[in-house]
Amino acid sequence: MLAQDRAEETSYSFSPDVPPPPERRHEARHIKILRVGAIFIDGRRELCLIRNISAGGLMAHVYSNVHPGQPVSVELKSNQRVAGHVVWVRDSNAGIAFDSEIDIAEFLANPATLDNGWKARAPRVEVDRACMLRAGGRTYSARTRNISQSGVKIDVAAALEPDTEVMLTPENFRPIAGTVRWQQGRACGIAFHQIIPLAELVAWLKQR
Repeated sequence: MLAQDRAEETSYSFSPDVPPPPERRHEARHIKILRVGAIFIDGRRELCLIRNISAGGLMAHVYSNVHPGQPVSVELKSNQRVAGHVVWVRDSNAGIAFDSEIDIAEFLANPATLDNGWKARAPRVEVDRACMLRAGGRTYSARTRNISQSGVKIDVAAALEPDTEVMLTPENFRPIAGTVRWQQGRACGIAFHQIIPLAELVAWLKQR
């Protein structure tokens, strides 16, 4: 989550909406961690890379031709198949709407396991909320962009050097101590000094 924008990971959202098509970017990108799933198209099972998951759908990189309106189902975990249909296609990415919303909190509580048996790093969740950032005796207004148990990406006008100690207070949440890891323009990645308990983070994320 704290890698710079050129790293790519599966992101999560509590929104009931299907994730939109990705922004077109021209710089080189590399895959850091993407969740692998299976998609069932016309009775055949294929692997796919899940880029975004929301309660109402997902965006995935697929390896077969699909078209809007086409019924599909996606296997997000072993023996857990979710039915839906394609709503948009761009390049090799497809947006799929689920027939029924899924429980995102369950996915956050059970992160994916990699092929070598290791657990993937804590999943990040896209969230746009106000926050206050205190650094070097000054306080700045900022907004969260995505968050995990171990860190956060924020949008802030202040120029912050890597390794700067900060205190972040998201809206309706307690202050969290952390360290600046990177900044590109207004985007800034902060590593928390302590892991946020999952139940506490999920309760905050589910606030409307």
